[in-house]
Amino acid sequence: MLVIDATDLILGRMASFVAKRLLEGERVAIVNAERAVISGKREATFKAYDAWMEIRNLVNPKKGPFHPRRPDALVRLTVRGMLPFDKPRGREAYRRLRVYTGVPPELKDMKFESIPDAHLSRLRTEWFIRVGELSQHLGAKF
Repeated sequence: MLVIDATDLILGRMASFVAKRLLEGERVAIVNAERAVISGKREATFKAYDAWMEIRNLVNPKKGPFHPRRPDALVRLTVRGMLPFDKPRGREAYRRLRVYTGVPPELKDMKFESIPDAHLSRLRTEWFIRVGELSQHLGAKF
């Protein structure tokens, strides 16, 4: 099992790396999902996600679509977007993914793999927010 610590990793780059490993047949666990980073200006990111949260069924809003607010669910959804989820191969790969906020006790002793291409130091700007901050803005209670 591959365990990735999402602390200071750029969300999109990490998600593409994880999706590739899932499609290769590996089981992947992502820990500290709330510490992953989304690049861009804070206000613009909040505005984009607020607009996304407004998308609903006009006939009956109770029928969805339902948008995740928790950091682990947001990271999981990002990885799902990088998989061919409409095909059985993509669905099988998605089932091999586990995402956690914090580090669960069963994974504390495992060695975390790093992704140098996705590290925050690759950003050439100070404009970023963490997934945990975005979740709090969206109203998550974690």
